[in-house]
Amino acid sequence: MTSRLIRFNKPYGVLSQFTAEGKWQGLKDYIDLPGVYVAGRLDADSEGLLLLTNDGPLQARIADPRFKMEKTYWVQVEGIPDAAALATLCNGVVLNDGPTLPARARLLDPAPTVWPRNPPIRERKAIPTAWIELVIREGRNRQVRRMTAAVGYPTLRLIRAAIGPYSLQGLEPGTWAD
Repeated sequence: MTSRLIRFNKPYGVLSQFTAEGKWQGLKDYIDLPGVYVAGRLDADSEGLLLLTNDGPLQARIADPRFKMEKTYWVQVEGIPDAAALATLCNGVVLNDGPTLPARARLLDPAPTVWPRNPPIRERKAIPTAWIELVIREGRNRQVRRMTAAVGYPTLRLIRAAIGPYSLQGLEPGTWAD
């Protein structure tokens, strides 16, 4: 068997599983490849890079937090984070399930060039938004959203741009490549 690794740009509203549930689509609507399985998860309301493979040990290395593979996120937040908020993200945030590991965080200015989201995020005329690049080595449930909320800047849109050396580069939403 030849080891295969698929990069998929998961659109908003798609689960990290092949079977659809309720209002959410499944991966089978986009990927028709027998024998590949998701390496890691991405919430249905998050977008971006999802890796799939037919190689069990590779799947474990990608998904298991013990291997500390970095995950890079582009996070559109409500408000303009100040230096103190970014420093807190970098030093680790205390969440209800314990402190996070230190992360890397920076404002993305200019904002990344990304595709329109369907449905669009909610915009409030009186409240500006900003994009943060956040690089973490954990993968707790809704961790990035909880981290930005904990420092006072709720997440409006979340895109995973990279997992370790693998990136979204060259992938439109809903498309995949080896």
